[in-house]
Amino acid sequence: MDSHRRTAVNEVTPAGRNFTPVTEQVGHLNGYKAAAMDADSFHAASQRILASINTVIDGKSDAARLALTVLLAQGHLLLEDVPGVGKTLLAKTLARSIDCTVSRIQFTPDLLPSDVTGVSIYNQASRLFEFRPGAVFANIVIGDEINRASAKTQSALLECMEEHQVTVDGDSYKLDEPFMVVATQNPIEMEGTYPLPEAQRDRFMARISMGYPDKDSEIEMLETHQATSPLAKVSAVVTSADVAAMIATVQQVYVSQAIKEYTVSVGRATRESPLLRLGASPRSMLQLLRAAKATAALDGRDFVLPDDVVSVAESVLAHRIILDRKAAGAGETPHSVIRGILSRLPVNQDPVNNPAPPAGLRRNH
Repeated sequence: MDSHRRTAVNEVTPAGRNFTPVTEQVGHLNGYKAAAMDADSFHAASQRILASINTVIDGKSDAARLALTVLLAQGHLLLEDVPGVGKTLLAKTLARSIDCTVSRIQFTPDLLPSDVTGVSIYNQASRLFEFRPGAVFANIVIGDEINRASAKTQSALLECMEEHQVTVDGDSYKLDEPFMVVATQNPIEMEGTYPLPEAQRDRFMARISMGYPDKDSEIEMLETHQATSPLAKVSAVVTSADVAAMIATVQQVYVSQAIKEYTVSVGRATRESPLLRLGASPRSMLQLLRAAKATAALDGRDFVLPDDVVSVAESVLAHRIILDRKAAGAGETPHSVIRGILSRLPVNQDPVNNPAPPAGLRRNH
């Protein structure tokens, strides 16, 4: 990365990059605000991204769709499973399918926080401290095996993920938009892993467990992947401006008052459940609704249905809650608790309290 003088935060570096201070907020995409897409363009762009991912990841179309959902909802994605099931491959394929800047961080026990965020170095020629940005300065940051690093290094991502900025030596630097962290982790029972703290897990919008592919998908992988990696053939199918416009489109998806109340009811039910020691946070309710809006947009609607909330609830909430020990001993899992809560909560279908979106927002199908 290029150097940045702390005494002149707006100075453009030799490579032309401008590190924006936090006092100058940027728009959706590196300095300008994007306009929303029309329905046909949004559908075509999303299908190109999904098709690109599915050519590399065999038999995991649901995981590919959820990864795109998180990107469009401006969240961060946690991929958790045993080694060798395609976690890093999914992250790399998503990144390569989009014409954005990408960086990869291999988390190891000796990784330092400054390796992630950057560090200020004294330049003897200019007699000034210059900021050398770390790997987090990219649109999509792939954190491989994030739970192999110490808690101190993991915490270096907290400010980046929540506030989209980095603070080093008292100076804050804004990260480019869109900004997404795609992290992979091995199960915490495996040797050499550190459990992610609750505050960090809560910053990931969704968690995916890849699982093993089915027999046919595994045979297809052996037939097509043995000579060369399919990742080598992946190229960008949408521009960074397209991504910004898709995000702007998702932001305009209509949410009725009844859907908001239903979302809050789901969160409050987790906090009141006797099966849980820790329920869902208020932040998770906001991210649940954002994910539901992205789901609606990918389904070709510009308004959210209760089914949209239900479809992403397990992925968004299961990694944030902590089971009571008795419940865990009885065989309950975070996913089973979420499913039980969703099955018991009534859905308000009253047209008076759950009105249709205003005229002009609906799309014809």
